[in-house]
Amino acid sequence: MKFGVVVFPGSNCDHDCHWAVSHVLGQGAEYVWYQDRDLTGLDCIILPGGFSYGDYLRAGALVRFSPVMGAVREFAENGGLVIGICNGFQILLEAGLLPGAMMRNKNLRFICEYIHIRVERTDTPFTCLLKEGEVLKIPIAHMDGNYFADETTLATLEANGQVVFRYCSPRGEVAEEYNPNGSLENIAGICNSEGNVLGMMPHPERCCEALLGSEDGKKIFQSIVYHLSGVGV
Repeated sequence: MKFGVVVFPGSNCDHDCHWAVSHVLGQGAEYVWYQDRDLTGLDCIILPGGFSYGDYLRAGALVRFSPVMGAVREFAENGGLVIGICNGFQILLEAGLLPGAMMRNKNLRFICEYIHIRVERTDTPFTCLLKEGEVLKIPIAHMDGNYFADETTLATLEANGQVVFRYCSPRGEVAEEYNPNGSLENIAGICNSEGNVLGMMPHPERCCEALLGSEDGKKIFQSIVYHLSGVGV
């Protein structure tokens, strides 16, 4: 199977993602330039973190006009797996592939630290090897990670089980004190209604090896591989 890691002007986590899936997991991977329109032969698309287009206007706002995003949209509509990490999550929101928006962190500061997230759903291609309620130690690095949506959208997300990860304590307690950025309902990651598009602010690619302080992020990529192998959900 092969992962495609999209590279935009300003991406800075593309090599991290490529390393995680190719060297750590031993899977095929290739870089996809933002001007490309052909995703043939790819099984999963990764929109990596960074500062695409310098975060001009809003984080991820200009990327939706990139040629590759038309292909990503078509790929997702045909059931292909898409995961947006940090800036990639912001891009998915701006492109309308996921509902809601991102605002500045509640403390108006850039946050770069390890936090904990709780797995809320395990019947997705991205979490099928995880357990409901499992706590992952995983880093964040963002300025605009404060997830916001109107009451109707939040209610829909909850009703459909589209909240995949929530910020929590090391013991799995979901409370405001463990919310690093002010995201509504402690939301750290959501998926679309079909379950094949995931956006998350934490960086799983930065915690795939013990040397980095945690290997919990590897479980997310392993879930994708397991799902694509034909024996997953």
